[in-house]
Amino acid sequence: MTTLPASAPPRSTDRRRWAVLAVILFAAILDLLDATITNIAAPTIAADLDGGDALVQWLGAGYALAMGVLLVVGGRLGDKYGRRRLFLTGIIGFTVASIACGLAFDPVSIVAFRLLQGAFGALLIPQGFGILGAVFPREELGKAFSVFAPALGLSAICGPVLAGVLIDADLFGLGWRSMFLINIVLGGLAIGLAVRLLPHDDGDRGVTVDGLGSGLLAGAMLGLLYGLIDGSGHGWTLRPASCLAAGAVLLALFCLRQRTASSPLIEPSLLRNRGFVSGLVLGLVFYAAISGLLFVLSLFLQDVLHRTPTQASLGLAPIAAGIVVASIAAHRLIARLGRTLVLAGLVLTLTGTLWLLALGSGPAVPALVAPVFVTGLGMGTCFGTIYQITLGGIDPKEAGSASGSLSAIQQLANSIGAAAVTTVYFHAAGGTALSLSVVAAGVLSCCALVRLLPRHAQPHH
Repeated sequence: MTTLPASAPPRSTDRRRWAVLAVILFAAILDLLDATITNIAAPTIAADLDGGDALVQWLGAGYALAMGVLLVVGGRLGDKYGRRRLFLTGIIGFTVASIACGLAFDPVSIVAFRLLQGAFGALLIPQGFGILGAVFPREELGKAFSVFAPALGLSAICGPVLAGVLIDADLFGLGWRSMFLINIVLGGLAIGLAVRLLPHDDGDRGVTVDGLGSGLLAGAMLGLLYGLIDGSGHGWTLRPASCLAAGAVLLALFCLRQRTASSPLIEPSLLRNRGFVSGLVLGLVFYAAISGLLFVLSLFLQDVLHRTPTQASLGLAPIAAGIVVASIAAHRLIARLGRTLVLAGLVLTLTGTLWLLALGSGPAVPALVAPVFVTGLGMGTCFGTIYQITLGGIDPKEAGSASGSLSAIQQLANSIGAAAVTTVYFHAAGGTALSLSVVAAGVLSCCALVRLLPRHAQPHH
């Protein structure tokens, strides 16, 4: 792996490192923008393409599903073929898939293109942290990574707001399509910067990728998710029940494969680590709950309170503001508070959710600001700390597999949560209240797992 030349002046080298960080961060923000825009845009897209409730669910779930299934594989491919090469492949494919989404003509095509977006995102995102590890000295890595949480929190504001503004502006008569087509500019800029700035590396052709394990995981998640959405949309007939059963069988086979494969996607020793497994389960439930919560709040603002996409996106902005504030504070407090900080974040998230539930079915939008902000504070407290604490009890040689597993679980949780909670929203009487109750129950169950986590994060995090 090529690093910056030793002959470069120190100041220039420092500037180059931070420029590389800016490129990696820009790509991560671009990914998050496209992951979150459908939180606001889904009802508009579904109405325009005559896709119904199932399309609303698949727009967000499909993207996160493809990314979650392929994220660990994407990281291994970067190790094998070179991170710069995979990063460029990912960002070019992501941009092309974004344009295809903007040109989609029916529900099947846009879901297919969203899956493609997520797949290329899975090639793109894992490379960034490896590239930063190659260009930054270990003692500066913490400072480099510390900018991610607030920056991504801000982009969580910008994604839905940008989607709402572009839909309502109806630029050139494109409506919702413009929020995908804007990536002609943003993606093109990211490609140009990456070609110019990212360091070259050759990879290690000796790295093996477990194709069978990857296929089993992909099939398991697709079966479970498709069964869940199809059953809720068209009734619990033999087809969705069969999909769920097949997904469960494939998941069991995937777990067996990880115990026998020569190069497993998840190191078997990690699955014997109580603290790591607890963090994995806690992360799965927490990210599923909040993914569902964000989707339901967007639908509630548009379907029940009849807000425009722009108004709905601004109604969610206090969540992102809370994420930014809490992320900055959590970075300063995690070394001192350890896993207690995770519990504090969960309690804040639970408080905000119960507060929203107490407001009833028809609150005025200003009444939502305080509970939405408190919920955001809880999310921001948990976002970085759950996984930093989870990694606190692992061996350094397991770090690569552990980090990839946690990132994949987060993406899979996003898809499962969006599908499960919106299923409750669409198909239950008093859908909003019941959805919030499901979210609250999920967050409460996470509180019980905190005591099983390692007490502190790894020092270098």
